[in-house]
Amino acid sequence: MAGVYLHIPFCRQACHYCDFHFSTSRQKVDDMVAAIVKEIELRKEFLKDRSLSTVYFGGGTPSLLTVTQLNTLLLELSRHFTFLENAEITLEANPDDISAATLKEWKSAGINRLSIGVQSFSDEDLRFMNRAHSAAEAVAAIRLAREMDFRNLTIDLIYGTPTMNDEMWQNNLAMLKEFDLPHFSSYALTVEPRTALAQFVRNRIVAMPEEEQAAAQFHQLMQWARENGYEHYEISNFAKPGRYSRHNTAYWQGEHYLGIGPSAHSFNGQERSWNIRNNPEYIRAITTDEIPTEKESLTVEQRYNEYVMTALRTQWGIQRDVVGEKFGEDALSHLEEQLLRVKSNSWIADNGTQILLTDAGKLFADHIASELFR
Repeated sequence: MAGVYLHIPFCRQACHYCDFHFSTSRQKVDDMVAAIVKEIELRKEFLKDRSLSTVYFGGGTPSLLTVTQLNTLLLELSRHFTFLENAEITLEANPDDISAATLKEWKSAGINRLSIGVQSFSDEDLRFMNRAHSAAEAVAAIRLAREMDFRNLTIDLIYGTPTMNDEMWQNNLAMLKEFDLPHFSSYALTVEPRTALAQFVRNRIVAMPEEEQAAAQFHQLMQWARENGYEHYEISNFAKPGRYSRHNTAYWQGEHYLGIGPSAHSFNGQERSWNIRNNPEYIRAITTDEIPTEKESLTVEQRYNEYVMTALRTQWGIQRDVVGEKFGEDALSHLEEQLLRVKSNSWIADNGTQILLTDAGKLFADHIASELFR
């Protein structure tokens, strides 16, 4: 099994916190779609006859594409890859792009999972983030998607913003409870270097809240999720039993995936590659049959470190038998030695076969992983 990620690098406006690759100029959308089609053909051997279990349209804002453009991309994928029956096909969509007509078109194109970029049910929060939609539009979009029978539905929420107090966060959780979604993702606001938010913070236009605020809201989230029947299956992702994102779960479990489009990443088990983050240069290269990508062959130590980093974030944790089988007894011995450094602070739960993070440990996942690295 394998997955394909298609990066659609266009947005109506720039969210202040976002450091993903995108352009607010949509003059070259047709050229970009043509280039992505060409890259699919150029890279048809990358997955080596593996069938596709997932396709993910991300960005950017892929809901800006027309249904004709979406159909063109899916048709090209079907020309070169075999889709498994009931493959998960996800489209990221902004609330302001969602209408009865677009939902009907997406469904007819084969989209069977929708990821709605809500971020908050507070207008104050949305204005701070420079989102293009309102809280009312977010609510209407979710309700309409449910009415149009999009059963595989997820939304994103952000906590730890300067404009969000605990009462507002509780209101966001109350909205989640009302919708009873099968899945949602939730992230702490972080200040990424190349963003408007970073500039605002540097110029003291915005003061970020204390880390304790985000930590408290994260703990509220974890407790709320348990009480409402959600599995905290990855640090930023929550699902009703069995309703995980198949695409992202495959990432975390080391499955092969092909990334198409500017800035997209790929992995074939031994080698990681990534495309250039520049729309005109990407289009120019692809139209001359050149794949504008850089590659890195991973050592055993690097693959072990990546496994530790990703597995530790999930509810399945680091599995001792996997470490021994994939990376050798030396790696397993190293892991056991390093575990002694982090077990004493209640961050780790160890049942003998799996190494898992406790709720307290989830706040320090990156630090704990680095302690276990080779």
